[in-house]
Amino acid sequence: MTADPPSPDDALVLAPDCRRCPALADARDRIAWGNGPRDAAVLVVGEAPAAGDPDDPEWPGGNRSGLAYTSRHSGRRIRSLLASVGVDDAFYTNAVKCFPPDGDGSNREPTAAERSNCRRHLRTELGAVDPAVVLPTGKHATTSLLAVEGRELDGFLDCVLEPVDCPALGVTAVPLLHPSYADVWRSRLGYDRETYRDALAATLRSCGVDP
Repeated sequence: MTADPPSPDDALVLAPDCRRCPALADARDRIAWGNGPRDAAVLVVGEAPAAGDPDDPEWPGGNRSGLAYTSRHSGRRIRSLLASVGVDDAFYTNAVKCFPPDGDGSNREPTAAERSNCRRHLRTELGAVDPAVVLPTGKHATTSLLAVEGRELDGFLDCVLEPVDCPALGVTAVPLLHPSYADVWRSRLGYDRETYRDALAATLRSCGVDP
């Protein structure tokens, strides 16, 4: 199942010219804000926007579109995965809202300082949407979410698809593989594409989300 890209009207703009990370502010084209229904039961957290593709009119990436999870590779994949389990109205955001350049035109992993600087935005989004379940995708997004809860991540792969109660935030976190690396890691965790999707659907139901 495929997903449609979000509308620019869906953006939850928190600080139009945020410069908490001056180097990222100088390198970005646009801030990639969270997007989706403000009453979504599921909130998805990515790592950071990639450089983007200016030649793709539908999925140019967050650095170009100003919307989180709008790249053809990761954005389309994660949205299609959620649509395939019946979640068509999730809210999508990133732990870091600006493209972190690697110096060669691509993106690097966001630093701990960059994640910390952007954490207030993530906390604000969680309060505005008030989801039942948060799906952090990948190690860095999971680390950022648990830091908002005041916890540390102890082994990412061991917690994939394992519900984590976050009482301070009032949510259940269910870490997912980052969509860019899901094809590599699924089989190592004992899943194929279909069983991974089925496990996600079952976990969401166990957390009270009934797509």
